[in-house]
Amino acid sequence: MDNEQERAIAQGLTEGKEDAWRALYQAHAKPVWRYVARRMPAHTAEVADVVQETFLAAARGARQFDAARGSLENWLFGIARNHVALHFRRSRGHQQDDPDGAALRSQIVDWLDYRHETPPAALAAAETATAVRATLAALPPEYETLLVAKYFDEISVDQIAGREQSTPVAIRSKLARARRAFRRAFETTPICCQTTDPSNSSEAGGTT
Repeated sequence: MDNEQERAIAQGLTEGKEDAWRALYQAHAKPVWRYVARRMPAHTAEVADVVQETFLAAARGARQFDAARGSLENWLFGIARNHVALHFRRSRGHQQDDPDGAALRSQIVDWLDYRHETPPAALAAAETATAVRATLAALPPEYETLLVAKYFDEISVDQIAGREQSTPVAIRSKLARARRAFRRAFETTPICCQTTDPSNSSEAGGTT
């Protein structure tokens, strides 16, 4: 989408035009879906719910969109991020910390602090990956974006510096602050087992 199209859609949104809303959805539904899916467990239904909530919230606030504060895509990503964080906050009420949670957290923090060259095997567990994503969603946006780029997308510090028009030294300093913030938040994030609903279990007569 070029700048002229972006301006036309933005103006249409502030004027409440339906065609502007349709154009926004057509242009950004896939990027928003990818953004949400990158930050959540691989449950298509849950990703779909958050994407739907994102666009509903965008529709309610479309007239207040201010192009001077950023692009349409970044505006939608910001809304999506809030709804991903809300999803994880809701989920916490149904979770309990795994007995080995403290040890798993320690392994992951050691890796982030460069005490291990390769990611711990614990990251492959769905429950641990969910806890990591929940922690990232609770961080300030600039820290979450930086940690996702470095550790999930494996983008080098030099590349991140070029993308953000910064220096490698500044990015490394920000990464250190982001890791500290992650560690503090991760210590209180359950690495959990979902509580089981007996009505859904095979022992209760359900199908497998």
